[in-house]
Amino acid sequence: MVNRVCTVFHSRKGCIFESWPGGEGKSTLPIKEKKRVIIAEDYTILREGLKALLSFHPNLDIVGEAEDGQAAVRCVDKLKPDLALMDLSMPRMNGLEAIREIKKRSPGTKILVLTVHRAEEYILAALEAGANGYVLKDANHAELTMAVTNVLDGKHYISPGISEKLIDGYLEGRKKAKPRTSWDTLTQREREILKLIAEGHKNKDIADFFCISVKTVEKHRANLMKKLDLHNIQGLTALALEKGLLSKES
Repeated sequence: MVNRVCTVFHSRKGCIFESWPGGEGKSTLPIKEKKRVIIAEDYTILREGLKALLSFHPNLDIVGEAEDGQAAVRCVDKLKPDLALMDLSMPRMNGLEAIREIKKRSPGTKILVLTVHRAEEYILAALEAGANGYVLKDANHAELTMAVTNVLDGKHYISPGISEKLIDGYLEGRKKAKPRTSWDTLTQREREILKLIAEGHKNKDIADFFCISVKTVEKHRANLMKKLDLHNIQGLTALALEKGLLSKES
């Protein structure tokens, strides 16, 4: 049920709290106190693969995993990890909103985005939200390890292929302020509610999710449609997909 986020997550739901032993793989770093890592990814098979890869690193301790953005925030609250490895397109709360919330609650937690999104819009949005690194899902094990190491060392890391996009955009004058759009006027709560509407949740479910009244949800829905000049669910869903609030598979 959607309303489960109104209560504290248990170990068998949403956020899984446990540690896995490291493997015997080699690392370029000397053995030292292990860094605590959580993995936020909605596809179970990808979470398991990332967990297996990173468990070979002797300086990393995978302490938890989350299946959506809301669970990732709960994981960070509970575990205070050194690093959160996060996807951008996740159900309930997307990665960008989760990054903002994590940085508010746990400024010391580093965030490394691992995603399929190559567009400059996503890269800049992630960095502006507070991400410390950005890696594409087609990266190999060596690059992922390098990204994790750099971010944990207090540096920023962006995959070489997409860092060129940022440089090109800067040289073309993208550093200039962009005109404010109707999308920019949405509050964080309105974007979260837009995402849930696009995922097909009813007003009652959304109200339970945020522990607010149905009337408040209806008011947010009306404000959304007015600000965006959209008048049906299909339009809201199309916009949510365009802005990366949900994946094409949702």
